[in-house]
Amino acid sequence: MTMAPERPMLAACDCDTLLVCGHCACDVCLDCGGCSGGGHCTCTCMIAERATQETRFYLGTHMPNWLATSEIPLFISRNRLKDRKTFPRARAPWALDSGGFTELQRHGRWTLSPEDYVAEVRRYAEAIGKLEWAAPQDWMCEEVVIRGGVLNGMTFHGTHEARGVEPGDPDQDLVTAVRIHQRFTVDNYLELKRLAPELPFIPVLQGQSLEDYQHCAGMYAAAGIDLAAEPVVGLGSVCRRQATDEIREIVQHFAARGLRLHGFGVKTQGLGAYADDLVSADSMAWSMDARRSDPLPGHTHKNCANCPDWAIRWHRRIVQQHLKPAA
Repeated sequence: MTMAPERPMLAACDCDTLLVCGHCACDVCLDCGGCSGGGHCTCTCMIAERATQETRFYLGTHMPNWLATSEIPLFISRNRLKDRKTFPRARAPWALDSGGFTELQRHGRWTLSPEDYVAEVRRYAEAIGKLEWAAPQDWMCEEVVIRGGVLNGMTFHGTHEARGVEPGDPDQDLVTAVRIHQRFTVDNYLELKRLAPELPFIPVLQGQSLEDYQHCAGMYAAAGIDLAAEPVVGLGSVCRRQATDEIREIVQHFAARGLRLHGFGVKTQGLGAYADDLVSADSMAWSMDARRSDPLPGHTHKNCANCPDWAIRWHRRIVQQHLKPAA
């Protein structure tokens, strides 16, 4: 690998992420100049860092104010930011969830146009800072999302209208419906990148079976997107699965093909099985864990479901158990 020549770090930068060439992620890389101002860098020094770093574990939270104080990378939904008039400045890197599950669960479609979503993400990137990447307006492929119904007390609208199924008409078979969701997902990513190539939107693979995800990857390839060259590729529709072995097979398949995968809402017990094949993952399981437990000693609230102390301790434990490289 050709190393970039030595030069001083930016004097005002407090970034703690050093690349192997000696620069930080906020600096201008001499190989491509593409990482200045928060853009994604795909030069050799960034790729070399990814190959050696441990999995980044984003702490999912519904408390945007934590951005100002947390030294842990956070994962925050658009649903928690969209109605705010002011935003905290981020202390650590963070990633944006588009809130797609809620959109499809409640409405069976996206109620936000790509243009409006781009405007929102641009506002978050500028006002909050340190945005590593943003999820697209993807379409989940769980059957309940597609068909509609009630699951775990949640009512799902179903995506019949969005898929062109008229009232009274027979629904499409599941494979056809999944393919439509995949097409919507890929088309949205292409549209977002067309509208705002400077924003760090990531492609997301959607599906149910390994064959489905392979088909989705083929859609990206047909559109001229080399997923192996992308800084991050999201792996969707896995967080509500119970079968760890099935997820591991999908993760290992695409990791072996050079994809740098992010696992959305992966189950923490599964991280030990496939964390080495993920570049990053997120989870908000700490909140439910805290809701079912007594508060920490000295804490006066009923439980610690909204407590940063609990969240930080939980995050530290998961990282130590599943993500730290062996000594």
